[in-house]
Amino acid sequence: MIDITELQVQALEDIARTEKLSRAAVIRAAIDDYVERRRRVDIQDAFGLWGESGMDGLSYQEKVRSEW
Repeated sequence: MIDITELQVQALEDIARTEKLSRAAVIRAAIDDYVERRRRVDIQDAFGLWGESGMDGLSYQEKVRSEW
């Protein structure tokens, strides 16, 4: 069970009618889309952690190791 506004219910009904799907199917698809987008963001965040510093991976590694 979830609480949603009347506007959200109406929007879901409109999509369901247009797509010829049940409202539950539209909600499941929306959840799937959200989860997939979050998964991609998490994966993208894992790459190039040193990217903001402007140095390449090897330079970053050497800098961090020099601090030991």
